[in-house]
Amino acid sequence: MPENPRDDDSEPRPEDEFRDMLRDFLAGNGEIDPRRLAGAAGLPNDPELVAQLISQLQNALQSSGDGVNWGLALEQAKGLASRSSVVSLPAERSQLEQALHVASLWLDEVTDISALASEPRLMSRSEWVTATMPVWTQLAEPVATSIANSLTDVLRQNAPDEMDDMIQGASQIMRNVGGTLFAMQLGQVVGQLSSEVVSGGDIGIPLLDNAEAALVPQNVLAFGSGLDIPVDQVQLYLAVRELAHARLFRHAKWLRLQLLTSITEFAHGIRIDTSRLEELAADFDPNNPEELREAMTSGALIPPKSDEQLAALERLETMLALIEGWVDVVTAAATTRIPSSAAIAETVRRRRASGGPAESAFATLVGLELRPRRLREAAAMWQAVTDAVGAEKRDELWSHPDLVPAATDIDDPTALIERISAGAPEPDEFDRALEDLLGDESGDRPTE
Repeated sequence: MPENPRDDDSEPRPEDEFRDMLRDFLAGNGEIDPRRLAGAAGLPNDPELVAQLISQLQNALQSSGDGVNWGLALEQAKGLASRSSVVSLPAERSQLEQALHVASLWLDEVTDISALASEPRLMSRSEWVTATMPVWTQLAEPVATSIANSLTDVLRQNAPDEMDDMIQGASQIMRNVGGTLFAMQLGQVVGQLSSEVVSGGDIGIPLLDNAEAALVPQNVLAFGSGLDIPVDQVQLYLAVRELAHARLFRHAKWLRLQLLTSITEFAHGIRIDTSRLEELAADFDPNNPEELREAMTSGALIPPKSDEQLAALERLETMLALIEGWVDVVTAAATTRIPSSAAIAETVRRRRASGGPAESAFATLVGLELRPRRLREAAAMWQAVTDAVGAEKRDELWSHPDLVPAATDIDDPTALIERISAGAPEPDEFDRALEDLLGDESGDRPTE
């Protein structure tokens, strides 16, 4: 019995012909080996992964949905995370729980920003993937949509006139196929990240809801194994950093939304270079997909950033640097009892500056690096502010978006310190109402 039964007297629809052509390709009945598709898409040459990709593409041909299958990205990422996951020993978990408790006490000594409303979590790699995937999909969706639209546009522009009906009817199929490839790539990136990150705030953006704090015990252990530093010192330092990061986002309730909105707006401006895509399609050699793989994994299909994007990127990098710089200064103040705190801090800074392989892959996929380029300068500014006016007035700068330092303040904090010393204006009625509303939505009413 045929897979797509039709009445004997009916003519096949153009989109059915196109679907059948793709099905034959995935079955290996063509000039191109479908197993090369994984490599061309930038995925590892893993037989199991290739088989999964082909199976998912075949499912996409039958799907009535439209666009990216985000469930597939989650499934792919969790599969990769579970491959390398190791159950942490009870003694290790107990050490980390104790480190988080001590870290909270130490932070109370150096900042008036209050402790978290919920207990920090210890997550496996798979749990980290599940908890953070909603944010990854939010950041990636605008680019995925742009890729799908560009693929369809290229087909329409280059197809002969007699194929217009086929292309028109096949656009949804192409979106589903392209969305499946993108989901597999995103799942690969997030799955790899799960083996690199040590905590919920390690990437620099708030990946967990409700200002939650979390450590990944397996990765904390791996981070410390390459250092000639006692493991308990590493655990304490990383616990302080994570709690400081989470406390900041709980205190500045507007910060998470503003940061994620800025990233999403930047991503909405990303477009795919259709002329480059057309060149690749015209010159594609089925026996040598390396050029296509290089284009897809190097970011060559994403054209240079527009002036508007460059301005948005500068604002975003400034905010990321301010956040990370504040966390650095507060962590340094809270960890003076740790003998090797300076060495651990330098390792963390270098790691954040260079980024891991998976973070680089995400930058390629979405066209955005989540690294604060001016981290050291921002940390120096926060330290200067702390020395001049104290921790309480320093932390009050996070109480409202209008009070947060600007890029010029990072260059020279003198004017900022003078403003703080002169006293910040009281928030008006609208600002107080907004603060009350944000407190109600988070379930944490501001204290009178």
